[in-house]
Parts: sequence; structure tokens; C-alpha cells
Amino acid sequence: MKVQNMAGHLIRRLNQVSTHIFAKQMQEAGHDLTPVQFAAMDAIAACPGIDQAGVAAKIAYDRATIGGVIDRLDHKGYVARSVSTRDRRAREVRLTEKGRALFEEVLPLVEHMQGEMLEALTPDERAAFLALARKALGKSAPALP
Repeated sequence: MKVQNMAGHLIRRLNQVSTHIFAKQMQEAGHDLTPVQFAAMDAIAACPGIDQAGVAAKIAYDRATIGGVIDRLDHKGYVARSVSTRDRRAREVRLTEKGRALFEEVLPLVEHMQGEMLEALTPDERAAFLALARKALGKSAPALP
């Protein structure tokens, strides 16, 4: 099969593996959290008061669907939204105390998962892989809407 040597196929497979590992680890830890929800929480933790479009840009997610991600985090009690004082059309997002506690609890788990996702690679190979992935994204990542 030729597809097994194609970048797109390998990237898709790596995404499947990383998503599976994330879901399994979160389930085992008793948390209902997706990789995209975690990424959104990370962006919000780094920039309290960021608007939803800013969250989408920081995590390279579609602006049209980030609202659903934020809605689910809001319903779980992990984030709170408020109307921006700078732009009445924008919604600012902050982690709640519950969200901050969850983020701090799962961050070490997520950091630990990274090794499992690339367990077949040596530490030097992991560093090279990450550098090459960042470089590839820098040249080929489409502009976000």
C-alpha cells in the first residue's frame, strides 16, 4: 500500500493514536475532557479574559465551532463567559475555580502522555520530531478564518 508512506496518512494515524491515549487517560482519571477542550482551557489559563475568537486562533481551531467547545466547558462549570467591555459583540472567557483546579490536576497527566504518544522514539528523536513538526506547520499551516 502506498498510503502508508504518505505524510497525510501518517499524520492522521498519529492524531488517532494521540486522541486515543488522551481519551483513555482522561477516562481512567475520571475526567470528561477532550483534547480540544484541554487545549482551549490551556489558552484560557494563559490569557484570562481572552475572547472566543482568540481561543480559536491560539489553538488553531475553527472560529465557527469554537463556540460549541466553550459551551461544553461552560456547561461543565469549567469556564465562565462575559460580554467584553471593549467589544460588546465578543465574549470573554475565564477559567472558573473548578476549571482552574481541573486544569492543574490534568496538566501533569497530559504532559506525561506526550512520552507515551512517542514512546517508540528516543529522546533525541522526539526532540527532532517536534522540531520538524513545528517547522512543517510553520510553512504549510493554512491561515485561520
